[in-house]
Amino acid sequence: MRALICGVSGQDGTYLADLLIRKGYSVIGTSRDAQTGSFSNLSRLGISDKVQLESMATHDFRSVLQLLRKVEPDEVYNLSGQSSVGLSFSQPVETLDSIISGTLNLLEGIRFLGRPVRFYNAGSGECYGDSNSVGSTEKDPFRPRSPYAVAKSAAYWLVANYREAYGLHASTGILFNHESPFRPHRFVTRKIVSAACRISRGSMEKLTLGNTQIRRDWGWAPEYVEAMWMMIQRDAPDDFVIATGTSHSLEEFAQEAFAAVNLDWRDHILGSDALIRPTDISDGKGNAEKAERLLGWKARLHMKEVILMMVRAEFELMGAE
Repeated sequence: MRALICGVSGQDGTYLADLLIRKGYSVIGTSRDAQTGSFSNLSRLGISDKVQLESMATHDFRSVLQLLRKVEPDEVYNLSGQSSVGLSFSQPVETLDSIISGTLNLLEGIRFLGRPVRFYNAGSGECYGDSNSVGSTEKDPFRPRSPYAVAKSAAYWLVANYREAYGLHASTGILFNHESPFRPHRFVTRKIVSAACRISRGSMEKLTLGNTQIRRDWGWAPEYVEAMWMMIQRDAPDDFVIATGTSHSLEEFAQEAFAAVNLDWRDHILGSDALIRPTDISDGKGNAEKAERLLGWKARLHMKEVILMMVRAEFELMGAE
């Protein structure tokens, strides 16, 4: 089996590549320029020499079609595109173009090939806006509250349209927040964990956060890529919410992260209105009952366990440096 991972250098792409290699796949990963791209995450997992790296620009249809014809994949995983909700407010055009155009070009490319390629699209729980008390399901309407969520919503409907109109085996995983040590530092979870570890080692810095009352459903990224693979092994394509089913406030996340290094978060954190987004979700929580029933997938790790593993990895990285 040959799998093409678009966005292989990111958190999910790295863990997915590792999973597929262990399952015996030939893995091809893309970057806009594979000769100069940074694939440090692949190196950290020790798999950089096991992934065939290719250059491809998802916003350029010719580039997409050429690579699909060259590698002839059995499965395509669309994990590329601008992935930061916060950054999407300052870069809305880039966000919409990279996510919507990229998804459309991959779908069109697969249609042009005329081969039985299975396609996975990375959706987002951000599409729902605020969740209800039982958590958002596949039947709930989208109410996006950021350019990122708008783009992901459009990509979701493109996948559904191509599935229905052309019979493509195309599925979207509607993933809620999932974290790991491979999160970039601009993401608030990694920002908190990194600061807590540095402060515990003697740094005198203060960590600045925005609205700490927002609530999110935080899971463990390596588990979530397992769900991606499970989705497109099914005979019939479909869409699935992937989540833990529990939400916690950012304040709770910070409290647990600092407690993991024996510190009181209140002594080290400042608030800033400048970090508050123009619009935001108060409470985002997913209900993955369908994934458990049809895929046999259920989150094993929740926020506290995720934080402990991120803290452990952060100290290991600090020691290596």
